[in-house]
Amino acid sequence: MDVPPSSGPTILGVDVLWVATLLAGVAAMSMMLAIYAATTVRDPMAKRVKALNDRREQLKAGITASTSKRRAKLVQKNESADRIRALMSSLKVLQESQVKTVQIKLLQAGIRQKEWAPAVIFGRLVLPIVFGGTMLFLVYGTEMFATWSPLKAYGLVAGSFILSYKAPDIYLKNQITKRSHAIRKGLPDALDLLVICAEAGLTVDAAFSRVAKELGKAYPELGEEFQLTAIELGFLTDRRQAFENLATRIDLEAVRGVVTTMIQTEKYGTPLASALRVLSAEFRNERMMRAEEKAARLPAIMTVPLILFILPVLFIVILGPAACSINDALMTG
Repeated sequence: MDVPPSSGPTILGVDVLWVATLLAGVAAMSMMLAIYAATTVRDPMAKRVKALNDRREQLKAGITASTSKRRAKLVQKNESADRIRALMSSLKVLQESQVKTVQIKLLQAGIRQKEWAPAVIFGRLVLPIVFGGTMLFLVYGTEMFATWSPLKAYGLVAGSFILSYKAPDIYLKNQITKRSHAIRKGLPDALDLLVICAEAGLTVDAAFSRVAKELGKAYPELGEEFQLTAIELGFLTDRRQAFENLATRIDLEAVRGVVTTMIQTEKYGTPLASALRVLSAEFRNERMMRAEEKAARLPAIMTVPLILFILPVLFIVILGPAACSINDALMTG
C-alpha cells in the first residue's frame, strides 16, 4: 500500500505538521499523566482512620461478630502456614537458618506474621515450576515461539525460571526499601522529639511512646516501630534486647547508630539528650547532603529529555518558518 505524498512543509523529507502533531500528542499525554498523579495521591492514614471509625460504629451498635470473624481468619491463616511448614519439613527442604533470615526480612518489610517465612521459601520452589514450566512448554512444546532463534528461546525460558525464583525476594526487598525510606525521612524529627522528652524528665519508654504518638500521623511506619519499642521496654527484662530488636526490624545504618547510643546511655549513664542532639544534627546534615547530591545529578538526568523532546521542538520553531520560506521559494522558482 503506497503512502500518499504529504502536502505540508517538510524538513529532510519529514512532514513538519506530522512531527508537530506527534509531539503535541506526547505533551498532552504527559500533562494528563501528571494531573492524574497529582490528583490521586493517597493519604497513608486514610485507610487506618476509616478502619477505626468503622470499629467505633460497630462498638456503638453492639456488633461484635467482626471480631470473631477476624479471629477465625487469623486462625485459618496460621493453619495454612502450619500446613506449608509441615509439607516442607516432610520434604526436608526447610532449614532453620533460611527461616530465620526470611523472618528478619518479613519484619523489616513490616509483616509481623513470622510464621509465613516457610511460605516465602515455598514460593521459591513452586513459582519456578509453575511459571518456568509453563514458559518451557510454550517455547518447546508449541509453535508460539517457532520464529525465534534458539538463543532467544533459551534466554526466555531461563529468564522465566530465574525471575520466578527471585520474585518473593524481589517483593520483600522492594517493601523493605520503601519502608526504610519512609523511616529515614522522619528519623531526625523523631530524635528531636526524643531530646525534648529526655530534657523534660520522661523515662526512655515514656519518651518513645510519646514520640510514637506525635509522629504516628506524619510517619506511620516510624511511629509503629517506636510504639513497639516502648512496649518491649515495658515488659522485657533486658532493655538492651528491646533496642536490638528495633535495629533488627529496621534496615538502616542510622537506626543502628541510635540503638548503639541508647544502649551506651543505659549502660554507662551518659546524658541521653546531648547524645541524641548530636545524632539528630548528623542525620540532618546527611539528609542535606543527599538532597545536594540529587540536585547535582539533575543536569545529567535532564540531558536525555532535553535532547529527545525540547531541542527538536526548539529546532522546529526556529527553523520551521525559514524552511517553509525556502521550500516555497524553490517551488515557485
